[in-house]
Amino acid sequence: MNTGELVELGQQLRVDSVRASAAAGSGHPTSSMSAADLMAVLLANHFRYDFDRPAHPANDRFVLSKGHASPLMYAVFKAAGAIDDEELLTFRKLGSRLEGHPTPRQLPWVETATGSLGQGLPVGVGIALSGKRLDRTGYRVWVLCGDSEMAEGSVWEAAEHAGHEHLDNLTVIVDVNRLGQRGPTRHGHDLDAYARRFQAFGWHTVEVDGHDVDAIDRAYGEAISTKGQPTAILARTLKGKGVTDVEDREGLHGKPLKNADDAIEELGGTHRNIRVEVHEPPAARMLHAVPAGHLELPRFEKSGSAQDDKGVATRDAFGQALAALGSGRGDVVALDGEVGDSTRAEFFAKEHPDRYFECYIAEQQMVATAVGLAARGWVPYASTFAAFLTRAHDFIRMASISGSGINLVGSHAGVAIGQDGPSQMGLEDLAMMRAIHGSTVLYPCDANQTAHLVTAMAGLEGIRYLRTSRGESPVIYGPDEEFPIGGSKVLRSSDQDRMTIVAAGVTVPQALAAADTLAADGIRARVIDLYSLKPVDAATLRQAAEETGCLVTVEDHRAEGGLGDAVLDAFADGRPVPRLVRLAVRTMPGSASPDEQLHAAGIDAESIAAAGRLLVEEAIVR
Repeated sequence: MNTGELVELGQQLRVDSVRASAAAGSGHPTSSMSAADLMAVLLANHFRYDFDRPAHPANDRFVLSKGHASPLMYAVFKAAGAIDDEELLTFRKLGSRLEGHPTPRQLPWVETATGSLGQGLPVGVGIALSGKRLDRTGYRVWVLCGDSEMAEGSVWEAAEHAGHEHLDNLTVIVDVNRLGQRGPTRHGHDLDAYARRFQAFGWHTVEVDGHDVDAIDRAYGEAISTKGQPTAILARTLKGKGVTDVEDREGLHGKPLKNADDAIEELGGTHRNIRVEVHEPPAARMLHAVPAGHLELPRFEKSGSAQDDKGVATRDAFGQALAALGSGRGDVVALDGEVGDSTRAEFFAKEHPDRYFECYIAEQQMVATAVGLAARGWVPYASTFAAFLTRAHDFIRMASISGSGINLVGSHAGVAIGQDGPSQMGLEDLAMMRAIHGSTVLYPCDANQTAHLVTAMAGLEGIRYLRTSRGESPVIYGPDEEFPIGGSKVLRSSDQDRMTIVAAGVTVPQALAAADTLAADGIRARVIDLYSLKPVDAATLRQAAEETGCLVTVEDHRAEGGLGDAVLDAFADGRPVPRLVRLAVRTMPGSASPDEQLHAAGIDAESIAAAGRLLVEEAIVR
C-alpha cells in the first residue's frame, strides 16, 4: 500500500476499535488507537500470512503482548477478511470468540493468550527459537508490546535470551504512548531509555514516529534486513490518537469513549471498508520428525524390599526416560533452567542436543519458551527444582488459558532433599499445579513408575506436572507394570484392614514400613500409592474408606492443597467423609539429613505408625 492508503487503513482500524468497544460498553480503545498505524503498515506491507491456513508452516507469527488492545487485533482480523463486521461488534459479549483479551481457544490466528503483561515477548522468543532451530522455514515473529509492560522483569529475561540466541527472525514493536493505567509510564516518551536497555542485550534498535507510516515502513524493512540480532522498533505514539477529546489524556485507560459517534466522525466516519490482501507466505514444508518411532523405556530391577536403602532416584529415571522418549518421538523437546545436571535433563541434552534448550536461571522464560514451542506443534518438557517453578506460576496460569500442552517437571521436592534447607524445598508445588485449570499432577515413588508416567505425559492435553525426588528410593514396581493416569496402586490389602494409609512419592516406602510396624502390633493397614493426584482415583479411595473406615494421608508437602486435599476431593460429592488424619509438613524446616527431616516433619514411618495407632484406638473408643 502507498502512504495515503496506509493512513486510511490506520484510521479504519481506529474507527473499528472505537466501535467494538462502544458496542461492548467496555474495552481499551485508546490503547488500540495509539498502535493503529503500526499495525496498518505491518498488515499491509510486511506480514506474510494465509488466514485460511493458520497452520501454514511458513506463516509469520504475531503476538499481541499488550492484550488489552484486543479491539485493534480484531479490527485487523476484519481488515484481513478473517471476521466480518457483525462479529466485530460481538466483542466481549457472551459466547463471542472476541474475548476481552485474546486467546487461541477459538481464534486460530492467535498464537497465545495475553493480558497478563510481560508475557508476549517471552512466548515470542519461544516461537522464534522454534523457527530458528527446529522449523527452519524462514518465518518471522512480530510482537507488539506496550511501554507499561517494559517494567516487567520477564520482558528483560526475554530480551537477554533473544540477544544471546541471535534471533534475527524476531521483531518487537514497542508502542511508547507514554500513558499507563493510572498515569505516565516510568520513561514517558524517552525512546532512548528503552533503546539503551535493548542494546545492552544485543538488540538492534530503531526509533521512529509511530504515526508516520512511511517511517514505520522503513523501520520494518530495516528489521527484516538485520542479520544476527533481534530488532526492537521503539515507536513514539499518542494514546487515543486522532480524537481530540481523548488524545494523550490521562484517566481514560480501559474506558470506551463517552462520545463514540463524535469520535468516529472525527476519524472520518464508517464509510471505509478497506480489505487488505495480506502477503502470502512462501511455500514450505513442516520439518517435524514423525512422532511415531521405536520407544524403549529404561528398565529397573526391583529392590529386595520396600525398605532397601539402595535404589534409584526418580529424577534419574526421569532423565533416562526422557532421553528414551526423545529417541522414540522426534517432536519431543526439552528445556531446563541451568540445573540439568540435577534434574537429569542433561541425559536428553547429550542424546538430542538439537532439541535441547538451555534457558539458564530464568524460569519465567523457560516456561514461556515451552509455550512458544508448543504453539508450533512441539511437545516440550521443561524442568527445574520444584521450588523455583513458583516463580513462573503466572506463566503456567496463562498457558492453561491458552490451552497450551506443556510438560513441567519439578525435582528436589520436599524436606526429603535434606541439608540444603527450606529455600530449595518445593513444598507448595502440588497445590500450585493442582489449582491450574485442566492440569494433570503426577508424583511417582519409584523408577519404573516414573519412566511410564514420563511417557504417558506426552499424550495428555493441558498442563502436565511430574514431581521427582532427589534421593534414591527402592524400586517397588516391575518394569512392565502399568500406571494409568487417574489411577493408584493398592500395595497392601486384606479383609482385616482397620485403616488405610495414602501416600505418594517419598512417603510410599515410609507408609509400607509403617504398615509392617502396625501389623506387628496387630493392626492391619491398607496402603495406597496415590501417584496421580489429579485426576485422583476416587473409586479406590471411596472403597478403602468404606472397608477400613479410617484414612491417614502422608505427604512431603504443605498441608494445604496437596495429597490430603486431593483425597478429600474424592468425598466432595456429599457422601460421608471418613475419619481422617493428615500428616504433612507444618513447620519451617532447617538443615538436616533426609531421615531427620522426615522425622522432624512427622511424615516418616514412625510418625505414620503412631498416627495410625491413635486413629484406630479413637475409632474403637467411639
